[in-house]
Formats: sequence, structure tokens, C-alpha cells
Amino acid sequence: MTIQPVTMQPVTIEQVPDEPVPDEPVVVEVFWGDGCPYCEDLLDALDRLADDLSGFVVDDYEVWYDEDGRDLMFARAAELGVDVQAVPFTVIGEESWVGYSTQIERQIEAAIVGRLPGAPPTDVADDGTRIDVPLVGDVDVAGRSLLLTTVLIAFVDGFNPCSLWVLTVLLALVLHTGSRRRVALIGGTFLLVTTAIYGLFIVGVYSALSFVGALGWIRGVVALFALTFGLINVKDFFWFKVGPSMTISDEHKPGIYRQARALGRPGAALPAVMAGAAVMAAGVALVEIPCTAGFPVIWSDLVATADTSTATFALLLGVYLLVYLFDELLVFGAAVVTMRATKLQERHGRVLKLIGGMVMITIAVTILFAPDMMNTIGGVLLVFLISIAASGAVALADHVFRSRRGVTS
Repeated sequence: MTIQPVTMQPVTIEQVPDEPVPDEPVVVEVFWGDGCPYCEDLLDALDRLADDLSGFVVDDYEVWYDEDGRDLMFARAAELGVDVQAVPFTVIGEESWVGYSTQIERQIEAAIVGRLPGAPPTDVADDGTRIDVPLVGDVDVAGRSLLLTTVLIAFVDGFNPCSLWVLTVLLALVLHTGSRRRVALIGGTFLLVTTAIYGLFIVGVYSALSFVGALGWIRGVVALFALTFGLINVKDFFWFKVGPSMTISDEHKPGIYRQARALGRPGAALPAVMAGAAVMAAGVALVEIPCTAGFPVIWSDLVATADTSTATFALLLGVYLLVYLFDELLVFGAAVVTMRATKLQERHGRVLKLIGGMVMITIAVTILFAPDMMNTIGGVLLVFLISIAASGAVALADHVFRSRRGVTS
């Protein structure tokens, strides 16, 4: 679409005492891409708003195939000091928004209403939702539902039976050294390296989904991926490691035991042992990816869909990794303090897989049929409460069934 200049009709003003001068309409500039579903959602929302509210006009510019529109978008972004990496990009005066969600829609509507004649003075841009994070910069935390989603997904992801099993095996063997300092350094090195690699994996997934996220069918693919992962995890609750299974394969376990025993030799030099722990952690992190990939893909899609800034993504990723580490740090800390470790049993792994699978299935169904639920705190809490309740109901029914049949496992 060729960019057309904005034309204003001349207004003739008669010299009538005390008669107000007509105000110019509020101009909403929307830069969009042909084929971008979120752009269509935003333009449709503005059309609906125009049916109920007068006094504003929408100037829209296609930027994916129109070079003039693209140049204008980058020029406007430069004027506002905004880094635009996605569309839609909306500008009203000195305010701008990247992406579309129901929350952004409400903010745009408030910005329009606040500029109409007779509206009380407002400051939509400064709504107390931006914070200055050291080393990260200015971050918009208006999407509190996204922060809550990050915390909840990371918390469930942290109870991953694959990573917990490896950690408990490592600690059990290293504890034979009898040195609390060695246990702390070896375990700390292991957790630091595995978390760093996991973070890099999430960054890669997020980058890929951000690149192709404008394609409408990508969200459906992610939902089906999550649904498949969830069903396999729930299957493992009933038939552990029968058929497809998101677990560490038996062929890798002897190597893990061998490396862990080597790290637990009392006479080994500490620098060499820490280097060995880092190498083991890197290998284990790669082996675990098929077991742990479900939640990072789901979370990355939710963040990419929200079109967050780089700074906001960095903050959310940091929160994700910290929460993800929480339960492992508890296991690690308990081992360091008590010099004892408890090995993760199969029955524990089955329950963790049931909960994780139910959460994946519930989020997948929500993404497919009610994606706006993930944009509100109440919706996010409801999704997770449903999944936890479903997990409890399934576990209880399974327990009753096994008890009646005299099955103890």
C-alpha cells in the first residue's frame, strides 16, 4: 500500500465571542504487516472503537512489502527512541506500543480518550508499570500476568524428574568424600553450568519463535507440541517408560553414574573435579533437552506473542531461571547442610510427570481456544488451578483403583 499523506480539511472560524475552536482529531499511526494476525486484531479493535467513539483517525502503513511505509516506521521509532523489532507498531503523539494484546488495546484506548476534548488530564505513559532494573535498563512490567505466568511455569518446570534424578545421583556419590566444601563446589558448578545451558536453549527457542511468530499457524503448532508433550508425560504416570517417554534413556545412565563416581573420589584435585563437573553438566544438559523442552517452548511462545522488549525478556528469563532453580537449590542446600541426599524414586517421578503433563495440556488447550485467558492474572491462576485439580483427581482415582486391585506401586 502506497503511503498517502495525511490531509486535513481547512476549518473556517468565525469571530464569535466565547465560542470554542474545534479541536483536531487524535491521530493514531499504525504500522502493520500484511499477513500479521496480531496486526489484524489491532486494526479490528480500532474499527470497533471508532463505532463507539469519535474524534480520532487511524493512519495505517503496511511495512513488510511497502518500503516507504517501512522507512516511515523506522523514522518514527527513531524520533521516539524506540527499538522496533516487530509489528504492529502503534504511535499516538509521544507514546508508542509494540505488539498487540488486550492490555495494549486498553492502553491505546485510554491514550485516545485522554486526548479528546474535555477529557481530564492523564498521563497514560507513566502508569507506574515501568521500573529501572540495574544492568538491564527500563523495563515495562505492566504485563503482570506474564510475570505470574513465568513464575508458575518455571516453578512446575523446576520439578523436572530428569534434572532432579541427575542432581540426587551426583550428590549421593559426591557426599562420600566427606567434605562439605567439595560437595558445595561440585554441586554449585553443576547447577550453574546446567542452568546456563538451559538459559541458552530458551534464548534460542525464543529467538526462533520471535522470528516466525507473526505467522498465524505457529501458535497452533506450539499448542500441539505442548499437547503432545503433556499427553506423553501423563502416559508416564500410568505406564512409566512404556512406549514414547520424555525421560533420560537407560543407555545414558551408565555414563552419568561413571562420571559422578569419578567426581566423588576423595583424593582428586579440586580444580580438576570442578572442571569435570562442568563437563558432566554440559553433557547432561544436552541429554536432558528432550525431557525438559516442553515448558521452555510454551513459555517462549507466550513471551514472543506479547512482543516484549529485549530488556523485558531478559528480566523474565532471569526470573524463570531463578524460580526453575529454586527446588534444586533446596535439594542441594539440604545435602550440603546435612551431608545426606535422598534419591528420587520412580513413584516421585511419576507424580511430577503427571503434574507437569496436566499443566502442559491445560495451557495447550487454552492457547488454542481461549488465548486471552493468559493475558490476565485471574485467567493464568485459573489455568494452573484447573491443571493442579485435574492432577489431584487423576492421582486419587489411580490410588483408589490400585488399592482395590491390591497393587502397591
